[in-house]
Amino acid sequence: MSRIKEFPLPDLAEGLTEGEIISWLVSVGDIVELNQPVVEVETAKAAVEIPAKWAGRVHAIFHKEGTVVEVGAPIFAIDTQPDAGELPPATQPDGTPTPSAAALAAVELAPADAAVEPGLIGGPAPGGRTAILVGYGPRTTAAKRRPRKAVPGVNGNGQPAAPAAVPAPAPVVAAAPAPVVTPEPPRPVVPAQGRSQGPVLAKPPVRKLAKDLGVDLGTLTGSGPLGSISREDVQRAAAANAAAAAEPVTAPAVATAAAFGPDREQRIPVKGVRKLTAENMARSAFTAPHVTEFLTVDVTRSMKAIKRLRELPDWRDVRVSPLLLAAKAVLVAVRRHPMVNSTWAGDEIIVKDYVNLGIAAATDRGLIVPNIKDAGRLSMRELADAMTNLVQTAKAGRTSPADMSGGTLTITNVGVFGVDTGTPILPPGESAILAFGAIREMPWVHKGKIKIRQVTTLGLSFDHRIIDGELGSKFLRDVGAFLADPEAALLGWS
Repeated sequence: MSRIKEFPLPDLAEGLTEGEIISWLVSVGDIVELNQPVVEVETAKAAVEIPAKWAGRVHAIFHKEGTVVEVGAPIFAIDTQPDAGELPPATQPDGTPTPSAAALAAVELAPADAAVEPGLIGGPAPGGRTAILVGYGPRTTAAKRRPRKAVPGVNGNGQPAAPAAVPAPAPVVAAAPAPVVTPEPPRPVVPAQGRSQGPVLAKPPVRKLAKDLGVDLGTLTGSGPLGSISREDVQRAAAANAAAAAEPVTAPAVATAAAFGPDREQRIPVKGVRKLTAENMARSAFTAPHVTEFLTVDVTRSMKAIKRLRELPDWRDVRVSPLLLAAKAVLVAVRRHPMVNSTWAGDEIIVKDYVNLGIAAATDRGLIVPNIKDAGRLSMRELADAMTNLVQTAKAGRTSPADMSGGTLTITNVGVFGVDTGTPILPPGESAILAFGAIREMPWVHKGKIKIRQVTTLGLSFDHRIIDGELGSKFLRDVGAFLADPEAALLGWS
């Protein structure tokens, strides 16, 4: 069995044909474990980390960072028997030494799905199912072998070729020993304060949970066997970080000045999430007839309700924000006006009995809209936890394609940027989106007197093919009534 195995770029989501190499998490020569993240790839839907399918030493990296690779093309190779002897150095992303013909002859591509070793990604798992990475789909096309280089004196099987009739060679000087090219050692990583110096013991599902929640395993002390880190350890750490997590999901500040050319212009390629977002928004804007209505609401009682929630013993470690009450208001209003939660399908309107509530988030890769599945069936506490996890995952750039598909109704929180409201464009397939504006202290007529109250403005865009002015106005009115007095709405409308 060949010791060198190539890993092709998998099908990361339905309909995607390529992905961009964002960053390599390992270098040639590094020892990797089974399911250890090796490379970060961005598609038109999300950025995901691809884990190693085998344990061993990284033998080759075939593409530089920033390269767009087609699905099925090899992206790296692993030596599964690193202790069986040295192999010639392999290709680095910068084009330094290439593999010899003998090494190429020893390369074995990833086996077909049915032949993958049990327990590995894509291989058989207990119960007859297929073990695949979350967000991946089973491979439907066979991998293609990379063409081998023709090397003089070596045939296609890596054996010496029969001598050909050639002119007598000129006398040559005795060759000096070939220099041994060793892979560049990985740069040392300075551990952060409080970070564990030893190896981190955690099972792959726990590692994935930590990645999704943005928890650094190296900072945790495991409570499991032999000091291993458990799911409970990760969840406790995530809950502790939730209080410090900021509500807005914004792009990080650019540390360096923009790279402008001699013409004082900068050209930014449109690709990945930003490209897909632009296509979706243009299609939605010129397909669905948009109408936007506005409503200014006194939310002083909502702010008092949030303060009381934060003081409850069971809610002290939960992130409670005005966006939580806005989400609950939308879910309650949908129960009163189910047609708002529907899709235009040409010759029919599909009304849904479930609400996959989308929360628009601005990231450094562009706008994404992850959604909370079946949010209408969640309690207030479950909704708060789901929103916290959604924000943390988006901030860490680990939102999966599955979390961004199937949305039915969306909220965009423009208020975190200090904006009063807006006229948002509908996500494709949805019929309504609510813009939640900034909450400001303003003079307001309350009980016949002018008082300083906390006020916000809501903006509701909807598809006029499905939602007429009356339905849109009633839905927006009910959302505003909930935020004006959430306790009375919960008691009277439930």
